[in-house]
Amino acid sequence: MPRNPTQPPDPTRPYQAILLDLDGTLIGPSGAPHPRTKEVLQRLMATEATVMIATGRSEAGTRGVLADLGLEAPAVVFNGAGVFCPKRDRLIEERTLSDRTIARVLAFTAERHLPVVVMGAGAKWARHPQSEIESRALRGLEDLHLVDEGELPVERLIRITVFSDQYTHSGLLQAELDAAVGQPVYYTNFPLAALYEHVGSPYQVVDVQPPCRGKGEALRFLEEHHGIPASAVVAVGDATNDIPMFEAAGLSVAMRDAMPEAARFADRVIGGAETDTIAELVEELFAGYLVS
Repeated sequence: MPRNPTQPPDPTRPYQAILLDLDGTLIGPSGAPHPRTKEVLQRLMATEATVMIATGRSEAGTRGVLADLGLEAPAVVFNGAGVFCPKRDRLIEERTLSDRTIARVLAFTAERHLPVVVMGAGAKWARHPQSEIESRALRGLEDLHLVDEGELPVERLIRITVFSDQYTHSGLLQAELDAAVGQPVYYTNFPLAALYEHVGSPYQVVDVQPPCRGKGEALRFLEEHHGIPASAVVAVGDATNDIPMFEAAGLSVAMRDAMPEAARFADRVIGGAETDTIAELVEELFAGYLVS
């Protein structure tokens, strides 16, 4: 039930929702949430508080985590370009890239012979890898279809991911790509090696998504569908794609190993993703909900 936004705040419950990033935050090197964190989040989900995932992953990459947690609330996916409902097992919000943007991004990658993955609702496509390094970069992508040159879909795409080992920083790749595209889009960039399963990869990565607020879309969704103001939301993350929700949330929390650029936007820093630090955070900030 949506809350009444005119209802005075309960001083014992200063926060009404928690937004959680996945990789590097809720999900550590083990590939799963810490057992105690899972238990505490499930206790919180049984109350009036809202637990929501906000991730750069696709819906396919998010579905298993939601099922493991028993979380039925919609999750913000594709860095804000989509909202996935696990109860309906489909995207309930979806933004797509313009045809012009798609054509210009693919022309940029073709001219430079860069690996690329295009993503739509329910599926991803990439050209057959030309090297072992390319093959490893595609590892772990759910619902991936490998196709021949010229067979990449070019319609109703939610994201195009560009890989390159020709740049020392992903921001440099993004700058060149942006100059070539010249269209309104939402970019995220990161070194592929920042992901646990890709440690040591030489690739820099840029994700091209339709115009949106990034993970800040989660704050908009909570306000519209649950009546929860941004001031009553705790956002927890570790990377630069978490900055939009850090900027909007009432309390922003960075993980111990967060990217320095993201940590600068956080109100506080907690432990590492491999610990039960999120469980401790929830027990502290949502104590008014968890009391028996």
